[in-house]
Amino acid sequence: MKGYTITDIGKVRSENQDCVRFIQNSLPSYGVLALCDGMGGAKAGSVASNIALTSFTTHVTDYLSDKKNKDDILELVRAAVEQANKCVYDRGTTDTACEGMGTTLVAAVVKGKDCCIANVGDSRAYLISGGEILQITRDHSFVEEMVGRGSITREQARTHPRRNLITRALGVDESVVCDIFTPEFKKNDLLLLCSDGLSNTLSDKEILDVAVGNKNLSDIAKELLDLALLRGAPDNVTVGLLRK
Repeated sequence: MKGYTITDIGKVRSENQDCVRFIQNSLPSYGVLALCDGMGGAKAGSVASNIALTSFTTHVTDYLSDKKNKDDILELVRAAVEQANKCVYDRGTTDTACEGMGTTLVAAVVKGKDCCIANVGDSRAYLISGGEILQITRDHSFVEEMVGRGSITREQARTHPRRNLITRALGVDESVVCDIFTPEFKKNDLLLLCSDGLSNTLSDKEILDVAVGNKNLSDIAKELLDLALLRGAPDNVTVGLLRK
């Protein structure tokens, strides 16, 4: 299993509130890839994303070695998301400088044949397999709800003025519901996690074209980032890649 991460402030924002981390273990063999996109005034967004990322990855890696089956892994991931939410919420309700902060979270936990994807917010997970790309997660966002109702098209959602309005985030409320997915993750498949700074700038097909045209994970990530920057990168851009 190989992983690679990259993040950039973009061309407009004054601070990078995204963060991403890849953790690999040999015995037992597992990989954890997690990405957060913070929100909040001043530096609160970056505080939220860093707290959530550290809490989630620490909780998962502390207990993952002992988990023997898929159900146990799923429960661990849910518990890690709840713990991350509590950590961000507690900081936001006790530190006036962080009041109202929150963050997205998208994470992939892979152990043996089992793959678990967790999602809160509009950061995405894609599976690239057999020359095709599949968006695994469903955005928790205002425009995604509009797409679901048929009010706007998927293409219109990418440029909608309220596309950055999310309907679910870590740390905003005392509890949070995360979506869990268990895709089949086969040898040579590619998992791609990204913040909306990438998905709002590049189409799924453009992401696929880059991914299948490059073998090296670092080359894929850097080309995706370069394309986003070429288009103005109005938001922070973060990419995490995991190949089995």
